[in-house]
Amino acid sequence: MKENRPTPNWKLKLHEVIYEADTPAGKFFDIALLVVILISVALVMLESVPEYFQKYYWQFYVAEWIITIIFTIEYILRIISIRRPKAYIFSFYGIVDLLSTLPSYIGFFIGGANLLFAIRALRLLRIFRILKISRYIGESNKLKEALRNSRPKIIVFLFAVLIVCIIAGTLMHLVEGETGGFTNIPLSIYWCIVTLTTVGFGDIAPVTPLGRFIASFIMITGYGIIAVPTGIVTSEYGRANSAVKNTIKNSQVCPVCNEQNHLDKAEFCHNCGNKLNA
Repeated sequence: MKENRPTPNWKLKLHEVIYEADTPAGKFFDIALLVVILISVALVMLESVPEYFQKYYWQFYVAEWIITIIFTIEYILRIISIRRPKAYIFSFYGIVDLLSTLPSYIGFFIGGANLLFAIRALRLLRIFRILKISRYIGESNKLKEALRNSRPKIIVFLFAVLIVCIIAGTLMHLVEGETGGFTNIPLSIYWCIVTLTTVGFGDIAPVTPLGRFIASFIMITGYGIIAVPTGIVTSEYGRANSAVKNTIKNSQVCPVCNEQNHLDKAEFCHNCGNKLNA
């Protein structure tokens, strides 16, 4: 019965600004919050440099609390502007928003010099605020869909690569042996993976002509293998792009259940049936 009550007008307007981006106010909110996220991530990176941290400690501290307060207000507004707060609180973005804000408060309330290092390590979790950016990138949904559809093919591909590495690593152990540094099969497999991915640390290298021939073959194979997952994801991304073009979506987010990806010109939520904001 409670959910059948009409939503107050101020809450609908607040929801439209915070969750949607088809109005000037909504676009401004998204851009402003995106800028704050980028500034926050930049501050966390600079704070990890000892020289900067010692010299500008107070500036970092004040700036971090300003940003934390902004994110706290945003988190509270997102909760009160939706009729079912649990839909947001336990969603992916709700958890990210909470975890990216909590470290500052935990570091403030937990005192003690012996806990300083642990608190500073915990505050580094603020870097996860970069995950909040994906909410404001429209193409991220297509990429997520492409990666999801590519998962079975990529798993099969990685399994095949692992088999190749095991066979090649065992072969290199037999050919090179301890003289070339291939003292055991796991170490030889490690070398094969490093070589196949074209990383090449150089800590182990074959010395025999046959070993170098096998290594050359693995290196050339590596260039071809790198292109396979790229092609798989690109193909699936093209399909996802075509699907989006064939089914145009709008930016409306349901003020009750937080559902999104509604069809263009949809008036009601396809999940709970509630009327969407005009």
